[in-house]
Amino acid sequence: MENIEKIDLFNFDLEIGKQKTYISLSYQVFGPPIGHAPIVVVNHSLTGNSTVSGKNGWWNGVVGENKSIDTNYFTVIVFNIPGNGYDDQVGNLIDNYRDFTVRDIARIFWEGLFYLKIETVFTVIGGSLGGAIAWEMSALQPERIENLIPIATDWKATDWVIANVLIQDQILNNSDDPIVDARLHATLLYRTPEYVNQRFQRNKLDSSSILQIENWLLGHGIQLKNRYRLAAYKLMNHLLKTNDITRNRQDFLAVANTIQSNIHLITIDTDCLFIADESRKTYRGLKNIKQNVFYHQIQSIHGHDAFLIEFNQLADILNPIFLNHKTQNYVSA
Repeated sequence: MENIEKIDLFNFDLEIGKQKTYISLSYQVFGPPIGHAPIVVVNHSLTGNSTVSGKNGWWNGVVGENKSIDTNYFTVIVFNIPGNGYDDQVGNLIDNYRDFTVRDIARIFWEGLFYLKIETVFTVIGGSLGGAIAWEMSALQPERIENLIPIATDWKATDWVIANVLIQDQILNNSDDPIVDARLHATLLYRTPEYVNQRFQRNKLDSSSILQIENWLLGHGIQLKNRYRLAAYKLMNHLLKTNDITRNRQDFLAVANTIQSNIHLITIDTDCLFIADESRKTYRGLKNIKQNVFYHQIQSIHGHDAFLIEFNQLADILNPIFLNHKTQNYVSA
């Protein structure tokens, strides 16, 4: 964790009516310094963090020099969701996780951008939870984002998402080994039966009795336990069910109609968490009121996690959006 910076927020009013006396908002910047290039905000997913590129970058296939989001031409800002534990400060973890919503996080991110004297951004992009935050950021500031790119996500938490959040929450609060056990369920949810069956084929790890699938799942759980804190997992999981840009607002199309951004919906055909059909319904509705909305679909056996794997397909979708801006604003200059 290098070059992480911090913004101190005081007396922040939460959506439920409570006030948080202090919030530490940490972030990283990649590419040209702020003020020297168009801004791209990348929102991380549930177990992600601000290290989006470079050493240990979880999205190196998309963000970096000469990548789709080219850090030679764009300034990339990644905020850590407060309470995700990436700053290694135990005092910044959030125990009262049910007090927070996706809308609170989106407002916090805007507070961070305004603190950095950033009034408009070229693109806000994010996958899964990060994409939900991107939707909410656009609803909060409908004229400040040129391109909204939510990936493998939705503008709302469906009953299916809420149900899975409940299962995760029950495991996290009742298991003797909560992170490992919760991750077993989540890892399967983020992949597909076809992927699991094709990869492991009922094979054993070695001459022992443990099967490769069992070893793989337990490995994911132990790996997360070694780098992630329980309070952080509880918060990130909870946030998924609070996603709804229509809460205490008008209906979806009325809210979406105020958003001036070009909206690029990116789905995954095998996503078992944020199913593609929901995004197709969203797209069909938006097309009735907006011209600048686009639907893209990644074909993958990997399921929900495909946005972290299928970089070639993702590049094919993202390159025209970012390359067009580079061509218009930099090459000719």
